[in-house]
Amino acid sequence: MKFLVVGLGNPGPEYAATRHNIGFQVLDHLAGNAGVRFAVDRYGDRADLRLKGRTFVLIKPSTFMNLSGKTVRYWMDQEDIPADRVLVIADDLAIPFGAIRIRAKGGAGGHNGLTSIIELIGTEEFPRLRFGIGSDFSKGRQSDYVLSPWSAEEQKTLTERIELAAKAVLQFGLLGVASAMNNFNKR
Repeated sequence: MKFLVVGLGNPGPEYAATRHNIGFQVLDHLAGNAGVRFAVDRYGDRADLRLKGRTFVLIKPSTFMNLSGKTVRYWMDQEDIPADRVLVIADDLAIPFGAIRIRAKGGAGGHNGLTSIIELIGTEEFPRLRFGIGSDFSKGRQSDYVLSPWSAEEQKTLTERIELAAKAVLQFGLLGVASAMNNFNKR
């Protein structure tokens, strides 16, 4: 069985360690732990992780955040993966830093990457893992906040929280979205 896991972020070294790129950071952690490498491919960097008879096609889009749907649509078609076996990892301002929330479906919640995906695949019926980045910013400074690096305080527990999100991704593929929700949404 095959799953498409898309970590949202923006391409380029200037965005690498920013809050908006948590999707890339989770996939980098997963690939690193599994000893697989990303290679440049169409609309993004790709790595294939195999575990217990499952294949996780990991994609870090090379399109900017607000065009993420183009990448997701392409890889769903290319790999013949239905929406219920796609997991999108995105940052979320409405969730406290480091908390993760997995949902089987839902709206974009103001997230430009999710909006693009919903528009281009034509449904909200795909699982997503939202990684809380908190909302410690002044009015009108949301864009600056999501594109800024993690604070020194956040960095103290960031690796542990990324590890938790990576485990949730694998459980999604091995045991299903309901199991992943039950085991990780409270942590």
